[in-house]
Amino acid sequence: MRESEFNRDAVVAVLKDRAIWLVFIVMFIVFTVTSDKFLSANNIFLICRQVSMFGIASIGMTFVILLAGIDLATGSIITFVNVFCAYLMVKAGFGMVSAVVLALAISIAIGFFNGFLVSTIGIPAIIATFATQTIFAGASYLLCKGVPINGFDPAFKFIGQGYVGPVPVPVIIMAVCFAVGSFILNKTYFGRYFYAVGGNEEAAKLSGIRVGNIKYLVYTLSGFFAGLAGIVMLSRTNSAQPTAGLGYEFDVITCVVLGGVSIMGGYGKMSNVIAGVLIIGVLTNGMILLDVHDYMQMVIKGIVLILAVGFDSLQNKTRIA
Repeated sequence: MRESEFNRDAVVAVLKDRAIWLVFIVMFIVFTVTSDKFLSANNIFLICRQVSMFGIASIGMTFVILLAGIDLATGSIITFVNVFCAYLMVKAGFGMVSAVVLALAISIAIGFFNGFLVSTIGIPAIIATFATQTIFAGASYLLCKGVPINGFDPAFKFIGQGYVGPVPVPVIIMAVCFAVGSFILNKTYFGRYFYAVGGNEEAAKLSGIRVGNIKYLVYTLSGFFAGLAGIVMLSRTNSAQPTAGLGYEFDVITCVVLGGVSIMGGYGKMSNVIAGVLIIGVLTNGMILLDVHDYMQMVIKGIVLILAVGFDSLQNKTRIA
């Protein structure tokens, strides 16, 4: 009896842990049945390319939320890197490689600045990152004067539009980034510190963890991954827009929370975040194919976020109990 109860509990635990993948499979089947265009090869590759930006940015956001923080600047970093990199290549005469490196350096600096505001100054993360979101959204308009920038080196298109065999390059970049993110969380000591700080910051301090340094690292990584997503987006669209990353932070947060990363910090898996990213990609694409109105799409995504956060809150109560 006890053994059967143990086996049942183990099965239930596995199902809870992988429930997000079951949701993805069910959603995939539903859209396959309801739209004859959904399962086409072109559409599947389109979904993969579309989710690559969310996926790359979600890795940094995962680290932040594991610390019970938030990074509302993600969308603005994507936009600013978009515009800044394009400005360097077209207006300032920089080569493609140097422009990309400098743009990523800027994104890292913005992330580091967020870490400074949160860790050293002590501003709540939601306020600090909202402030930088506003600053760099405005800076993007100032830099491009509200006008799109295009006319890049044709080789630049490879990052966002190229293929290696049948696989789109953005998908390869996303997969590598997820592998790096998983390695950081599971195989490095500071990855374990992310969980420790998010689970109980005071206990982490008492155990000798330099919590301030960890916050600097996490927000810097978030800035880097958002910047990389901005580079991929710029290459894919081949045009820098001052609204390129508008609202992206909402979708990225939804991907991460939907993937089971606790907004209370200290709990979550990178593998489930992948499922969260795929669900948002499939949901968005499926609604477009079914001709769901843009405003209704916003309503549905908002409901998905509420359900994900609500489920997380219930899970936290269960763990505490």
